[in-house]
Parts: sequence; C-alpha cells; structure tokens
Amino acid sequence: MSIVADDRIRVVHHPDYVAANNPESRYRWNKNGLVRDLLAAEGARIAWIEPAPMPLRWIEAVHDPAYVAEVVNARVPKEKERRIGFPVTPSVARRAVRVPGGTYAAARAALSHGFAVNSAGGSHHALADSGAGYCVFNDLAIAAVRLVEEAQAARVLIVDCDVHQGDGTARLTAARPAIATYSIHAERNFPARKATSTVDVPLADGTGDAAYLAALEATLVPLLDRFAPSLILYQGGVDPFAGDRLGRLALSAEGLDARDRLVAGLAGGRGLPFAGTLGGGYGDDIMAVAERHVRSVLVLAAAYAAAARRSVAS
Repeated sequence: MSIVADDRIRVVHHPDYVAANNPESRYRWNKNGLVRDLLAAEGARIAWIEPAPMPLRWIEAVHDPAYVAEVVNARVPKEKERRIGFPVTPSVARRAVRVPGGTYAAARAALSHGFAVNSAGGSHHALADSGAGYCVFNDLAIAAVRLVEEAQAARVLIVDCDVHQGDGTARLTAARPAIATYSIHAERNFPARKATSTVDVPLADGTGDAAYLAALEATLVPLLDRFAPSLILYQGGVDPFAGDRLGRLALSAEGLDARDRLVAGLAGGRGLPFAGTLGGGYGDDIMAVAERHVRSVLVLAAAYAAAARRSVAS
C-alpha cells in the first residue's frame, strides 16, 4: 500500500467513545468528546474517519473469549471491574469494542497517508482475561495482531510514551516476533508489577525534559534500526506532564512537544506509517487535559509531515 500524503490530519472518532459518566469512577469519559470538539475547531484541516467496531474474533485473538463475552454482555465480575476502575455498563461495552476498531482504522489510514490518530485508545494495561488501570480491551495489541495476521504490516512497533508502563501490551504480544514493544515510563508508577517489553526505559521520579529526551533518543533509535518496523503505533499519553494527577515525571509543555516531535520525526524521516492513540492524561481541569492531547496531535502531525518532506527532498 503506497503512502499518498497531503496536508490534512486524519482523525478517527466515533460517538461511542464518549460513554456516560458514572459516579462510581473518577475516570472522565468526556475527555474524548472535548478532544473531538477542540479538533473540530481546526476546520478543514481535519479529515474525520468513523471506525467500525472491531470484530470479536480479532479481540478474541488477544483476549480470552470468556472475558470478551463478559464485557460485550456488560456482565464483568465486580473484582475485575475494581481492577479496571469503573463499572462495565452497556455504553462502556460498546466503547470497548469500538476503540480497537478506531486504532485499526488509524493504522489503515496511516498506511495510506503517513500519519493518522485515534481520538481514544492506548489502553495498554488490559490483560488477556481482565482489564486494568482504566483499560478494558488492549486496542494496541488487538490492532497490531490484526495488521500482522492480515499481512497489512510485516512488523509493527508499539512505541509507548505514557507515564505508566505498557505492561498489558508487552504481555499480550510477547510471543509474536513480528510485534515489538517499547515503553518509557516512571519506574515507581503503576503498575507495581512490571512486564518485560522489547525495550523498557524506566525513569526516576521527577525526571525532566532534558534527561527524558536524551533517554528516549538513545534507546528508541537503536530499536528502530534493529527491528526495522513497517508501521509504528504510538501511545502518546500526556501524563508525563509535571502537573498530571497520576504522573510522577516532570515534563513541561515544551518537553511534551519535543517528545512528540522526536518520535514523529523519526517515523516521518524513515517514511514509516505512524498511527497515534490518545493514551493517558489526568487532572481535575479536564479541559486543560484535553487541550494537551490536542496540542500533541497537532505537533505530531506537523513534525511527521516536516520530516517526511525533508526525507523526500534529500
């Protein structure tokens, strides 16, 4: 599939992404709706894509069928709901099936246009038989497995820059040599029991811009050279931000920009299709969190396009 780039930003979104708020959870479902509204203000720059739900057989290629049935029927046991962090209602179940379809759709759009982003996703804590940490199904693993099995991508690299380790993604793809995982995260943050990614970069509490960016470049570039992916899925959580409620790192807004420019620039400069997911971002001012996500999307798109143009010119 050849890439046909232009100046529009492909954004995948569906109304199911905004599940009804539940007083039993601190998770803010309206974040995805605010991100949609803020991106809509960009007007014709945004090319909207509405995803289909992920077929259950592809979810079951990663998650245990019994757990998939519990979610789809909104009958998840209470102990699993406690691990997830919220009740799995019918609207949450619809969202859980739709979001992996969105990450897959973003990857498909990236294969055609270079860069695309899902306005949800990055659910990297979900495990085979249970969700965890506000994650129900692992959209990154599901999409990567489907892309490889359908021969749409020979090798998929999942680059996870959320402040929390992508433990579920690492575990669910560990036996698949065509999928590699990279996680740069706060070492002492959730989850307490870490998995083993292809490359893990644990950072000390309070790590700021300069040290973070140096570690990211020093560890990601060799993995790109060694693994030679044909597609990158990016978990671009904004929770490494110093003011994030659940983060332990100390990146400034400019540091987050530099992170996104670095990763997107590496992808664009190598001509690699690059699909982003929203990932984590937490705080009492949910509009400020949504604005950080939208800033990330716009920085990623600009950096990818600029690097791709430089690569072609050279």
